[in-house]
Amino acid sequence: MAHHFANRIPTRLLMWQRVREYAVPPSMIETATARCAVGDWAGACAAARIDVDLDLRAVRDRHGTDLVSRLRADLRRLAPDLLRWHMPRIAPDGRLRPGLTIPLAGYRSSGVTPLRLVVRTPPAWADAGQRMSLALWEGSGDDGPEHHPHPHPDRRFRLDLHRHLWDSGRSGELARRCGAAGAPSMASPGRPHTSGRSVLPDLPDRPTHHDSPWAVTSWAAEAELLLRAEGRPRGAFTVRLGTRSRTALELVAPDDSHAPTFRPLREALPPQEIAALPVLPEAAARVLPDLELLRAGLVPAERLHPLVAAALAESGPAPVAGPAPEPGDPHRVECGDEVHRIALRDGVLTAIDHGPAQLRREALLVALGGPGLPCLRAIDAVHRNPEALPAVRERLGHGDVAGALAVVEGLLGPGAVLRDGPLREELESAAARRIDHGLFRSGLVDAHPGAGAAGGGSASGVGHPDAGHRLRLDRRTPRARRGKLSSRARPRTGLTC
Repeated sequence: MAHHFANRIPTRLLMWQRVREYAVPPSMIETATARCAVGDWAGACAAARIDVDLDLRAVRDRHGTDLVSRLRADLRRLAPDLLRWHMPRIAPDGRLRPGLTIPLAGYRSSGVTPLRLVVRTPPAWADAGQRMSLALWEGSGDDGPEHHPHPHPDRRFRLDLHRHLWDSGRSGELARRCGAAGAPSMASPGRPHTSGRSVLPDLPDRPTHHDSPWAVTSWAAEAELLLRAEGRPRGAFTVRLGTRSRTALELVAPDDSHAPTFRPLREALPPQEIAALPVLPEAAARVLPDLELLRAGLVPAERLHPLVAAALAESGPAPVAGPAPEPGDPHRVECGDEVHRIALRDGVLTAIDHGPAQLRREALLVALGGPGLPCLRAIDAVHRNPEALPAVRERLGHGDVAGALAVVEGLLGPGAVLRDGPLREELESAAARRIDHGLFRSGLVDAHPGAGAAGGGSASGVGHPDAGHRLRLDRRTPRARRGKLSSRARPRTGLTC
């Protein structure tokens, strides 16, 4: 482990360590890669749990064959498993950041606003399964799905300037763009970037530390790409440092032969003008999590995504092989004065040192309220609350139902019948939460999505308004309900919406 993490591992790295272990399982990467290899981009999206909400025929009829050809080319280069790998996530569970519309690519059309290929994440109340959707945003007049909280492309979370994070043909640019060791820097080596300590005195994590999450050394080069995409050769931009903290900087360069640099604005701008400035994307503002994990020795290179591992092959220490896991079959239990074995037989976890007749008698004794054998009590404990329950919960939280069931089958066998307990409750809860996502996808949500945020909620997770809670009017409120709530003639008591 790196020396600067010897005494304290940052919480964000522990989160990303769990994300890299559970969020994109190897089976997903293998299946999606195989589908992409034969040109089946839709099958690859299905393997990566990405719903496709675009019709290429309809796009061709509206915008012509030239645009649909460019769109189809990008879809064939899309690596959906790589996209899921690099999607923004939230602490502490590392799940997908909810309610986002992230642009992946832009296309010039006959309209005023360019079309954009976007990926959307559902709101937090409907994030079961951690599914995403792929769609085409057709301009400011297209509000997208009415039930999505933020259908417009996000300025802070955008990947159209970072195609190497989802385009399989450009994934090799990752080392150069993230500033990995051994890769050429985006800036000229003869002109160092401005020191972050003098430029940003209020930066939460000082960029002079090696373990800082802020990629200050890349801000100038990334800001140049951002401003160029906005049609500005030079100018001001902002970096979001926290929930209520952002800094405004200015990109400057003496001439075209020198590397760009940035400096604080000479004059303070009003908040309205700062809010209108281009925002440095989150993927450019922070250090790549995989690079931090490699430098800290928390994740070996072979456990990274294959495209990421190939790009960062020389960026971290040599992986250290951990201790080999001890075989879990058979388990050993002290039963009386002897040590007995518990193992999988015929697809069921069984006490193999007890005969069938004795097991039937003991099961009948337990059914009548008597004490069971230690072997049977151990089997019952494994069924109700196994040691691998945290791993099952992590997989279910990231939508890997197949991986969670594989862990359960490895513990209890494919023929086991789950008993009441935390394990069964977790599996049933995950199945119930999938209903909420289906309701969200179909737009069949009866109540306003934010109605249950104050505490109420149904069994399936969809919130319903409490008797004394009045819904907040916003653009997500259905038109019929907005009319009821805003009507002056509505009586103060009696009927509610």
